Amino acid sequence: MPVHSMRYLKRMSALPESEIARLLAPYTPLNQSLAAKLGEYLDLLLRWNARTNLTAIRQPEEIVRRHFGESLFAASHLSDSGLPGTLLDLGSGAGFPGLPIALAHPEVAVTLAESQNKKSTFLREAVRSLGLSNVEVWAARAETFPSGRRFHTVAMRAVDDMAAALRAAEALTANQLLLLTTGEPSLPEAFRVAETLPIPGSDTGILLRATRAKA
Repeated sequence: MPVHSMRYLKRMSALPESEIARLLAPYTPLNQSLAAKLGEYLDLLLRWNARTNLTAIRQPEEIVRRHFGESLFAASHLSDSGLPGTLLDLGSGAGFPGLPIALAHPEVAVTLAESQNKKSTFLREAVRSLGLSNVEVWAARAETFPSGRRFHTVAMRAVDDMAAALRAAEALTANQLLLLTTGEPSLPEAFRVAETLPIPGSDTGILLRATRAKA
């Protein structure tokens, strides 16, 4: 087989980079490098999802819109005073919103906390395949972090028990919470809502950013 044909087969993707950029335009503008990395992430996720249930969404276009789009929307509203140095994605699942945030902001040290073994195994492979030196996978429950460890920002999306997740997040958050959710949850007393933004393309989804109240 000619070399150029082998290269084509190797790089054949579920969606071309131009289509990924078009689908994500309502959420955030993309450069070519980020679109290419998201294409690699999409292909890896689709391959793994065919044999283990990482996400109920199967269509590549919907994965791009719902998972990538919402995560990158959060990435574009991390703070009103500069990027956080550290970010914890609590209950990361297949990497949302943490992995797209890490791809968009390589200067942010991102930790993906996921206690389910099949999902944490996928996350490790995604980090390796995408060459993400700014990402750590914590394959255990949030309660097992060393005492005193804190993150500037804790982000959450589609967690099963928001109230319990917020209690865990309160102990780990030094500055702010970033929530992709529907409706406004009851926040810990230490936090105040800084902004609430509707998620593009969603009837009910919001991005809620809350900051820790100063003593």
